[in-house]
Amino acid sequence: MQAPKGIDRESVIPYYYQLKEYLKYLIEENKLKEGEKIPSEMELCRDHGVSRTVVRQALNELVNEGLLTRSKGKGTFVARPKIVGNLMQRLYGFHKDMTGQDLEVKNNIIDFSVIEANKKIAEKLQLAPGDKVFKLVRLRFVNKEPFVYVTSYIPHSLCPGLIKEDFSKQSLYDTLEMKYGLKIVSSRRSIEAIAATEDVALMLEIPKNSPLLLLRSVSYLENEQPVEYYEAKHRGDRSGFAVELVRTPGQNLADTYYPTIFKL
Repeated sequence: MQAPKGIDRESVIPYYYQLKEYLKYLIEENKLKEGEKIPSEMELCRDHGVSRTVVRQALNELVNEGLLTRSKGKGTFVARPKIVGNLMQRLYGFHKDMTGQDLEVKNNIIDFSVIEANKKIAEKLQLAPGDKVFKLVRLRFVNKEPFVYVTSYIPHSLCPGLIKEDFSKQSLYDTLEMKYGLKIVSSRRSIEAIAATEDVALMLEIPKNSPLLLLRSVSYLENEQPVEYYEAKHRGDRSGFAVELVRTPGQNLADTYYPTIFKL
């Protein structure tokens, strides 16, 4: 990669963009290292001979791109790389996805109880409203950092002894399959961007209204009976999802239509 030379006064390229590309180069070439504090706005103004407005626009774009992160009262730092999960293209749970990348997973159990399914949960699990379900709420850590806040619902009738399990130390999917013979063979998942509410932000140790990736999933047995519905709120600054698309033989892309889902 050719190194940018800083601010070129004769260029038609806006100053903020030149500064942004220069800082981006320093980050990508590891000249500014992960977790390192970058120069202050005033220092950048002085070093590059530009206004504070220019500096702020450059830094804002780098924050939005996930290359920088701000800490109130401390400054701006080079962001750590995001942990990329395969939950949108592989049929396994979060625990196996992370440990498969040699990452340490720990669970704090926020709630594990038996409740009556409301209309929404009943529809997801193909139950009647009022039927009993397990509600399992976990704050999940990756390498000792709060990473995702997830709420799972499982039909009580499928595994009535589940309440005795300790999911601070074990995988839900492994337990369902190994102890109850409930083998998950398919899932339907969706993802959207949301803002962190105050309570979730507190759990994940991020500011209120920080971006989250909300992953919703319904998992099915071989007979197409739903066995779990979950909503997982992943930190937007620390997580991403990989999706692999494969063109099937004979597929005419011009005649293939997949609707985009808009939330209004």
